[in-house]
Amino acid sequence: MINLNIFEFSISALLRRGSKNISVVVILTILIFLLSSMMLISGSIKKELSIAYNQLPDITIQKYIGGRVFNIENSRIDTLLEIDGVEDVTNRVWGYYYFKNSGVNLSIIGIDPFESQYKKEIEDIASINNDLLSNEDKMIVGYGVKNVFDNSYYSNFFNFILPDGKFKKVYIAGVFDSSSQIFSNDTILLNQNLAREIFDMSSDMSSDITIKVTNQTEVDNIASKIRYIYPDTRVITKDDIEISNKNIFNYKSGISLLLFTISLLTFFIIVYDKASTTSYDERIEIGILKAIGWRVEDILKEKLYEGVIISIFAFTLGILSAIIFVYTLQAPLLRDIFSGYSKLKPEFDLIFSFDIEIFFIIFFITIPTYLASIIIPSWRIAIGDVDEALR
Repeated sequence: MINLNIFEFSISALLRRGSKNISVVVILTILIFLLSSMMLISGSIKKELSIAYNQLPDITIQKYIGGRVFNIENSRIDTLLEIDGVEDVTNRVWGYYYFKNSGVNLSIIGIDPFESQYKKEIEDIASINNDLLSNEDKMIVGYGVKNVFDNSYYSNFFNFILPDGKFKKVYIAGVFDSSSQIFSNDTILLNQNLAREIFDMSSDMSSDITIKVTNQTEVDNIASKIRYIYPDTRVITKDDIEISNKNIFNYKSGISLLLFTISLLTFFIIVYDKASTTSYDERIEIGILKAIGWRVEDILKEKLYEGVIISIFAFTLGILSAIIFVYTLQAPLLRDIFSGYSKLKPEFDLIFSFDIEIFFIIFFITIPTYLASIIIPSWRIAIGDVDEALR
């Protein structure tokens, strides 16, 4: 139970040592802010990857010659459909278009609005914009692409440079959104014939082929059959892509964790030095409190109140600052540790991801350590002689 008299004394003691306490609050707040920001960025990117992963095809087939990816023949689709367990086979026409003015790679996906799509979101967009995507001089773009075009004064149309050096004017018919901004932000959807023209791809070829499997437990077995039938292909399952993404993410997370661990130790040393160095005034204060009849547990309770007030205030301020920094300001510079920095891809917004366990972890990493750095030195003085504390 809180002793209001001791609590009131703790507040007055904090105010008397204002300059020291302010410095401790600043250090604790920065520590909690950095830790919270990294946790929030990590959670947001994991959520983005999870959304993107759920939309991937079960199996993707690419043709490899001499270690390079080549267009694959559409004639292989009939053979793939004969494999037991294969529910649907879709050929994809897609690729990257480098826009030199802005220094970004734009993802172009060719759509045949009258055929099934490998991804439900694309199928929904295609069904809604059937007339637009049937037109070979119109396109639908993501928000990031629209911003890139606007910055280069292409507000209504864009001139694609074809392989033969000629220009192809394509009008911007609309902007689409997606549950995964990593997917939607740099993507252009247009008619499949138009995409073939931009990539100089014949009608009997495709970029790759995707497969939907009826029974998910049979994915690896079907992938093995495809490798046997077509040894010149690279067969990629959804799990392969997830593992690859996790390895890249965990590698970057490991680098950020190493850097943060160094910072964490430095901050703890500073906090401990600030909090555990009992000043002459504090020693005198503890000695006087013992002299007038305060028990050791009362003194420790008073110091605990001081530590709780400071730590809770710093914790709240650090968490709120991190939320604003990550989700309002989009964590400039700091998120590049996880996502990387490149001019070859339009930036995406960090989506909100709140995990209460993260904040409990942050709380128990920082606050108990700080409280211990206050209680232990005070306890050592409180159990000593009054004369020694007053000297």
